[in-house]
Amino acid sequence: MGMRSHFYAYMGRMKLIRRWSLMRNFQPENDAEHSLQVAMIAHALGVLRKERYKGSVDMEKLVLLAVYHEAPEVITGDLPSPIKYFNPGIKDSYKSIERLASEKLLGYLPEDLRPSYEKLLLPDADTPELKLVKAADKLSAYLKCLEEEGAGNAEFTAAKESLYRDILSLELPEAEDFLAEFAPSFKLPVDALN
Repeated sequence: MGMRSHFYAYMGRMKLIRRWSLMRNFQPENDAEHSLQVAMIAHALGVLRKERYKGSVDMEKLVLLAVYHEAPEVITGDLPSPIKYFNPGIKDSYKSIERLASEKLLGYLPEDLRPSYEKLLLPDADTPELKLVKAADKLSAYLKCLEEEGAGNAEFTAAKESLYRDILSLELPEAEDFLAEFAPSFKLPVDALN
């Protein structure tokens, strides 16, 4: 029997990390819920890339990167975007803190398993899979804004508009297709989905 590992006990705490902490939320959201949605959206973007645009993507890598994309926050917590991106110095410092948190999480794994998780917790920045995960992350945030706005919460309107511009600036046709075909339904009440 191997040594005890705290890795999944930390991952289980994703449900305790609250998102959008500076804003009034009709429906609170945590990192676990968000990560599941990002994984689903990333998968959809991968399918769109393969089926519509005849591109190639490693689907397993794509979905796993999405599952673990918020993992450092079990150590750092979620720093609200207005603070995280206040200036380049804070942004760079936060990236360093996230990297240290990912390295700490890797240290909680048995040594023989670390290489398999390292590429998920400390991914290569320029892979097509990570670019799709970043798009999926922004799409998930945009969908949250649509849901809140659909419920009558104007608190998310400025964030929605900013995220929409950010998504278009990625120049990913898969993300644009997702916006056009899947996003509008997120503003509707359940009865309108039938």
